[in-house]
Amino acid sequence: MLKGKKIVLGVTGGIAAYKAAALTSKLVQKGAEVHVIMTESAKKFITELTLQSLSRNPVYTDTFDERDASVVSHIHLADTADLVLVAPATANTIAKMAHGLADDMLTTTLLATTAPVIVAPAMNVHMYEHPAVIANMNTLCSRGVHFIEPGVGQLACGYVGKGRLEEPETIVAALEQFFETKSQKGLLAGKKVVVTAGGTIERIDPVRYITNDSSGKMGVAFAVAAKAMGAEVTLVAANMQTSCPIDLEVVSVQSAQEMYEAVHKLWPQTDILVKAAAVADYRPAEAAKQKIKKKGDTFTLSLVKTVDILESLGKEKSHQFLIGFAAETNDVEFHAKGKLERKNADLIVANDVTKPGAGFGTDTNAVEIYDKHGLVKELPVTSKDEVARQVLMIAASQMDGRE
Repeated sequence: MLKGKKIVLGVTGGIAAYKAAALTSKLVQKGAEVHVIMTESAKKFITELTLQSLSRNPVYTDTFDERDASVVSHIHLADTADLVLVAPATANTIAKMAHGLADDMLTTTLLATTAPVIVAPAMNVHMYEHPAVIANMNTLCSRGVHFIEPGVGQLACGYVGKGRLEEPETIVAALEQFFETKSQKGLLAGKKVVVTAGGTIERIDPVRYITNDSSGKMGVAFAVAAKAMGAEVTLVAANMQTSCPIDLEVVSVQSAQEMYEAVHKLWPQTDILVKAAAVADYRPAEAAKQKIKKKGDTFTLSLVKTVDILESLGKEKSHQFLIGFAAETNDVEFHAKGKLERKNADLIVANDVTKPGAGFGTDTNAVEIYDKHGLVKELPVTSKDEVARQVLMIAASQMDGRE
């Protein structure tokens, strides 16, 4: 994804500037054209010659050092860049960016560019947590600047905490993912995607209910990924332990029956439905209208089956592409393939919820993706955002070529 990309690398004055050498080298090895801009402070930590040798391009440090009379250097770099990466980014440079200051070659170029900007901060843990730094980063985020969060570990100042510049390999991987995601922006353009998320609530009485451990994070990740790919997205949300982006259309429900009704109302106009919600298999046969008072040593609750939303959609689908989930604790492949066939789904995303990093409430997942031919792809522990992106890429590639 980086081959042929013109990347302007801004290096600022922190001890982590030494990592810019490895970062430059790795970007060049990936086929990127790297143009380095150094601040005066950065030159105290690493030499221009080092980065010039590794990038195989002149290094810029002075706004007024014009080397080509046919162009203005900072404007030319700003106009031709595919991406501007600031790594390491000090608190000072982040503040300049947030307030629109342009007193050196780097900040002048940053003000002039319309290319995407990615910032990788590096500083003392207390500086990183300072309200002024947080406010500046939030300001930049609101303008569309992307951040690669620093790592946690031993800092040059002696503290142990969050503030280390991420390793060059991780930064390069983040850039590759950025360009890959950017290339998929129109992948689902014109498609209507419905995602269910969270755990349903089945009332016992006005103050008690049956639910499960689903946080809704996986469903939200699908909704965000589908929207980024250009789809018109509706999130049908039950009980969730995570927030929804404000730009998503959300239909709030509680019970399995309410979710069934909401989804079926949207179903005729849906192109892709991702049923990431954890729907209760059983509900109380009757919900008490008043709080049930405690009496006796035991209490028997009669349960009846809830409506099977995925199965009902599988029976009714025509043009729709249906994606189901199988959260298992054993025999994942067996249960996933069985569910795929019984429910007439197009994809089943299965996971073993007993594995570390793959259960409910985490920011990561590890899944196996099945279609009618068997295993399509296996993803080791990775972010739920990446799982969603990978599954939707498979759906986009399959949905128009189904038999």
